[in-house]
Amino acid sequence: MISYATLIVVFPLIGFIFLGIFGSRMKNEKLIGLIGSGTIGFSFLLAITLFVQMLGVEPEQRKQSVELFIWLSTFTDSASSLSVTVAYQIDQLSILMTLIVTGVGLFIHIYSIGYMHGDAGFWRFFSYLNLFIFAMLNLVLADNFLLMFLGWEGVGLCSYLLIGFWYEKKFTGDAAKKAFVVNRIGDFGFILGMLLIFATFGSLNFSTVFNSASLLSVGNTTALWITMLLFVGAMGKSAQIPLYVWLPDAMAGPTPVSALIHAATMVTAGVYMVARCSILFALAPVTMEFIAVVGAVTAVFAATIGLVQNDIKKVLAYSTISQLGYMFLAMGVAAFSAGIFHLMTHAFFKALLFLGSGAVIHAMHDEQDIQKMGGLKEYLPVTYKTFVIGAIAISGIPPFAGFFSKDEILWKAFSSEQGSWILWLLGIFGAAMTAFYMFRLVILTFEGEIRFDRHLHPHEAPKTMTIPLIILAVLSIVGGFVGIPHASLIENWLEPVFSPAQYKLLSGEHAGGLLEYILMILSVCIAASGIYLARWIYLQRVELAESLMKKYPRVYRMLLNKYYVDELYDAAIVDPTVKISNDVLWKAMDISMIDGLVNGSAKLISGISQVLRKIQTGVAQSYAVVFIGGILFVITWLLLR
Repeated sequence: MISYATLIVVFPLIGFIFLGIFGSRMKNEKLIGLIGSGTIGFSFLLAITLFVQMLGVEPEQRKQSVELFIWLSTFTDSASSLSVTVAYQIDQLSILMTLIVTGVGLFIHIYSIGYMHGDAGFWRFFSYLNLFIFAMLNLVLADNFLLMFLGWEGVGLCSYLLIGFWYEKKFTGDAAKKAFVVNRIGDFGFILGMLLIFATFGSLNFSTVFNSASLLSVGNTTALWITMLLFVGAMGKSAQIPLYVWLPDAMAGPTPVSALIHAATMVTAGVYMVARCSILFALAPVTMEFIAVVGAVTAVFAATIGLVQNDIKKVLAYSTISQLGYMFLAMGVAAFSAGIFHLMTHAFFKALLFLGSGAVIHAMHDEQDIQKMGGLKEYLPVTYKTFVIGAIAISGIPPFAGFFSKDEILWKAFSSEQGSWILWLLGIFGAAMTAFYMFRLVILTFEGEIRFDRHLHPHEAPKTMTIPLIILAVLSIVGGFVGIPHASLIENWLEPVFSPAQYKLLSGEHAGGLLEYILMILSVCIAASGIYLARWIYLQRVELAESLMKKYPRVYRMLLNKYYVDELYDAAIVDPTVKISNDVLWKAMDISMIDGLVNGSAKLISGISQVLRKIQTGVAQSYAVVFIGGILFVITWLLLR
């Protein structure tokens, strides 16, 4: 069965090519949706089959590689010859990521059939979605850095195409360009990291690099630079401070795009990359500490912005940034399994929340301002119930999925030798705000008084949209039980992948016992308090929210305007760059120098031509004068010589 693993990647590619060529001629939306979803369904079934097969063998036999062909090969006498194959690595981490990408991707494809109904670019949308899944599968299944980078750039391209899908709208095009440019900044770090890896280890193959890295000592300077550069790439792709600014604007694209790319898959690529390279990061404790701090600060920073946002998708966008911060917090304290566990549960409940928001937007005729909603639970009962389940899960309330993964991260942040009580405190603070702003969102959207025009007649979404919501809601409830503390199935499953890194760090954690359960109960109580506070303010003391805004207007405006970071970037980077481009590069160099050189050359040739053209006048007498003058000149020259 392992030999058929490449079909997992090939099926989405076939869907992209087929829909890309023939989609515009197909008038049947159901057929287009069936082809687009079916290719992902086949990949999902193959991934499940492969996973079941892996369960039947010993852990040390589960890692295998499928090589297709040699991609690049240079033969030199030096030790730095490069050989890269297109090959896929099947192990515990890659198959788990494949199940998440294809499983959640399948539900989002099915949902899109209903959401995109009637859109002129219906076929193009599914073609792009298939291309994205193809790129993402290359990223998670690659057995070398270069193939991973191909998938890395591929999802960036697809993100650009899907964010700007409605290209006739200026703001979607601007958002797509912003995402593309910011990601390129991070990708530059990734490229430098790859070059340094090749210069150090003479290979880009994971097995070769990681085996060689295992011989290095902890604190190695080269490992520090490699991991720092790789993390710059992760900061861009996974929207961490300071490269997070693209993700909120990316909500301009269709809602299924937000669910697939900016909640469940693409933005987790940075987390996956750090996990895959755990042995390299284990060699650089300084980088690990930096990752933990960036993750914790991002989690709190984004949560504070989410407290006051009124666009239903923007709230979820800042929530995504915050949850990604938790994943990096886990990576930074060497809790690699906990970080991947949260990546999985987050894929369930965040895809559910985004798709639920899409059902609301669909019912409200493209309205996204939650201040203009309220009372929708009577009109959208299925969406309301599933959305609440997602909100409870992300808030970390047991026994929902988010509780298990969030609590595992918080405990590791507190107990790991790479962690500290400060990181734990930041995590708890972020969790409290998450619970508050998520239930603020629930209440302002679904509960309380109706604030929309009743002539809108909101109604429940079709079954193609509600069935994926129900399935994801079930996963958001039960998905966490694979990570029960001290009996974690997912930790045992991933242990062979991360054990070399753990051995390098010689990391352990303080004894759990009673303290672990006390902290667990405390985190649940804090999250529950956040939920209660949101319900008390927005259902019983509605005027309190208004009075707080008036009492602290500067704080409110700062949060509402996202700390003015975009404005700061515009003033410090964008505007000067544009000015330099216009005044120096365009006017001084392009117009004055380059155009001046070209135009000056043309004028010189034109002037010479004006002189020489007088020789060819077409008048016979003139030619005779020239001939006689020439003869006299030659005779004179001969006589005087």
